[in-house]
Amino acid sequence: SLSLQKYYPPDFDPAKIPKLKLPKDRQYVVRLMAPFNMRCKTCGEYIYKGKKFNARKETVQNEVYLGLPIFRFYIKCTRCLAEITFKTDPENTDYTMEHGATRNFQAEKLLEEEEKRMQKEREEEELNNPMKVLENRTKDSKLEMEVLENLQELKELNQRQANVDFEAMLKQYKEYEEEQKRKEQE
Repeated sequence: SLSLQKYYPPDFDPAKIPKLKLPKDRQYVVRLMAPFNMRCKTCGEYIYKGKKFNARKETVQNEVYLGLPIFRFYIKCTRCLAEITFKTDPENTDYTMEHGATRNFQAEKLLEEEEKRMQKEREEEELNNPMKVLENRTKDSKLEMEVLENLQELKELNQRQANVDFEAMLKQYKEYEEEQKRKEQE
């Protein structure tokens, strides 16, 4: 039978167990997927998001974000075996390319960053200028009114197209069918 109890001798002291002294920058081998599309700088090979790799993982020394450790991963290009490294970026909940490859398709990210920057600029502008707050509010409400008007127009258009008399259509079809039957019988 399986025993769940363990025997501890009366003089057992867990503090006396020798500690394993592991180096801080110890590397582990992990299996991971490429977190984004990239292109090898050496041979131009495309590495697609989701491609699996055996990678070496290490904790980046003297780099933390809000107490979170940052990890670096080393992978090898599938064609030329050149080393590619990237690390975690907890600030943007993403990864950053370090070297060995270039990251593809960053248009969405750039757009988001631009939007954030615009929002920040607007907030800073509004902080020291109460008139700007008013201007922006009127602009926003004007935009909202336009959107509502467009929506109303679309609704009316749909309503006009939806005012189809289905009963009359069915009646007409029935009459047509009866007419066809009468012709066939003749």
